Amino acid sequence: MITLWTLLIAAPFVGSFLGVVVTRLPAGRSVVWGRSACDRCGHTLGPASLVPVLSYLWSKGRCRHCAAPIGAFHPAIELAAVLPPLCLVFLMPLDSLTLCAGAGLGWALLALAWIDLRHMILPDALTLPLILAGILVGWAQDGHFPVDRLAAAAAAYAGLVLLETLYRRIRGRDGIGRGDAKLLAAGGAWTGPAAVPHVLLIAALAGLLAMAALRLAGRRVDGRRVDGTTPMPFGPCLALGIWAAWLFTLSGL
Repeated sequence: MITLWTLLIAAPFVGSFLGVVVTRLPAGRSVVWGRSACDRCGHTLGPASLVPVLSYLWSKGRCRHCAAPIGAFHPAIELAAVLPPLCLVFLMPLDSLTLCAGAGLGWALLALAWIDLRHMILPDALTLPLILAGILVGWAQDGHFPVDRLAAAAAAYAGLVLLETLYRRIRGRDGIGRGDAKLLAAGGAWTGPAAVPHVLLIAALAGLLAMAALRLAGRRVDGRRVDGTTPMPFGPCLALGIWAAWLFTLSGL
């Protein structure tokens, strides 16, 4: 029987794997085969160098063989992976299926958000299985095929594709991508039709707040100041909206 404590203990190790996914998947590399190695000297990392967070602290953020600095990305994502199961603490008691499903959803959204922030893409290898997982989890929980979730996923995808097409015709440039549409479809599969508008509302507000914060801070993206034409990743905003809507749905709010 899987408990919340099991997920909390496993979270940093899952985060370590998510670091591999975020690093390798956009580059077309296998996330299963191939040992982890130092980016500078290529030395294969041993078990002692792969302990989440602790190995980074023990080595003082440097490779043990060539002393090259190791970025904070790996400990950051290992710690961030604790957040999804930690959020579930406030919804206890939950059955094992809901616990595992919730943690899995949170971890998948974390990986997708991080990839989109780094590369402005949302890989099908993550979004499409997430749609299927939402439908299967709903089937297992309800005891019958969740037609409403399937319809929500289809409607969410079609709606965002329509918005993408209209935006391109009106503004003459790309706006929302198909990866965003597939991620919203995953949100529909996980939260159902009633929550999809909430997902979009939260995502839109998060995007506006992020844009405003960047402009106020005078930050630059691609060498220019942030304005209304600056391309920004929408995946992290959608991921936040899906996660929040799923938690609200689960809590009955």
